[in-house]
Amino acid sequence: MSDLEIRNLRPEEIAVAVDWAAAEGWNPGLSDAACFAIPDAKGFFVGEIDGEPVATVSCVNYDDRFAFLGFYIVRSGFRDRGHGLRMWNAAIAHAGARVIGLDGVVAQQDNYRKSGFQLAHANVRYGGFVAAPSRPPADVVALDTIPLALVEADDATVFPAPRSAFLRAWIGTSGHVGRALLRDGKLAAWGVIRPCRIGRKIGPLVADDRAAAEAIVQALLESANGGEIFLDVPAVNREAIALAESLGLKPVFETARMYTGPIAPLRIDRVFGVTSFELG
Repeated sequence: MSDLEIRNLRPEEIAVAVDWAAAEGWNPGLSDAACFAIPDAKGFFVGEIDGEPVATVSCVNYDDRFAFLGFYIVRSGFRDRGHGLRMWNAAIAHAGARVIGLDGVVAQQDNYRKSGFQLAHANVRYGGFVAAPSRPPADVVALDTIPLALVEADDATVFPAPRSAFLRAWIGTSGHVGRALLRDGKLAAWGVIRPCRIGRKIGPLVADDRAAAEAIVQALLESANGGEIFLDVPAVNREAIALAESLGLKPVFETARMYTGPIAPLRIDRVFGVTSFELG
């Protein structure tokens, strides 16, 4: 019988899960822990044996209809003892009747399917070194100069639930840089780049078309002075893949985006970069 004790991670402890994710090679952002705590501070769990953390999981409830599961990790040496199942059940229970999404490793798809998850599409992480452009594109502005309501409305076309407080933090966190492109007074594209354990990630990257997405990428690269860049792309968005390849980026990792039920129709054709694999 498992002697695992499960409790909520306090907001200041979420860094434990992020550190473990880094050890697993998921390369989280340097400020991810603080931002991830915002949508649902009670959605992060740790399993302990004699006070020692041995497992983590998160299930963030965005609203009364949608949750997202991540950070499902059992430390080496404590696996195959039933601890993972207990952590999983705690996360699922926290979601209640909500539809749950996740980005799981491809090899675990069958196990997730047994728990009621169905494949929506693959997400592919592209990475590589990119030079900074000689000059930033014209007409691109700082994202924090755009009214948050416009960003929220645009985000609603690509994400299954409102996440106003999270977006505010994601855009405004020190070290994060956001850029936006307006066309005829309307938000045509926007994105954020953030420093990670290795290099930087661009996400989200949302755009009406590839040209708009590329303008945002170039502006973000200019702000970072180039370097090692990662971009998580829905495999079903061929224009997003073409953009990643045009930058010289190569596939380095793949996940399976899965849901337990129907979600509102999303404009995946506008998703050129996923915000994160941990919170969607």
